[in-house]
Amino acid sequence: MEAGSAKQSNRDWAAKPLTFMLYWGLPIVAMLAAIFTLHPAKTLIWTAALLWMGCLCILNALRCGRVHCFFTGPFFIVMSIVVVMHGYEIVWLGAEGWKWLGLSIGLGGGGLWCLTEKIIGRYGRPSAPANM
Repeated sequence: MEAGSAKQSNRDWAAKPLTFMLYWGLPIVAMLAAIFTLHPAKTLIWTAALLWMGCLCILNALRCGRVHCFFTGPFFIVMSIVVVMHGYEIVWLGAEGWKWLGLSIGLGGGGLWCLTEKIIGRYGRPSAPANM
């Protein structure tokens, strides 16, 4: 591993199991736990979890240059908007809408993670300044 990559890896929240589980694992667990709840609880939990993960992805991307975070951050934020729109029936996705949203979020987030890092690599730019 190059010196730059080692420095980036040290700053990467997604590369550390504890921070990954706290920052992304807990919101995922909350979303899974809320699957069988009704609106507005499900809408609120999913929206909060997606906004939390999206913002942390963007911060992590700026912090260490983690490639997938540049893509998953905006994706999760956009999906939080779709969740609100479906939850409040602004855009009705049908009786199976929550299932389709869950699949889209899971497959989209996982797909963006895998594909972007396979194509571009784990870190796409030099690490951010140490004071970030």
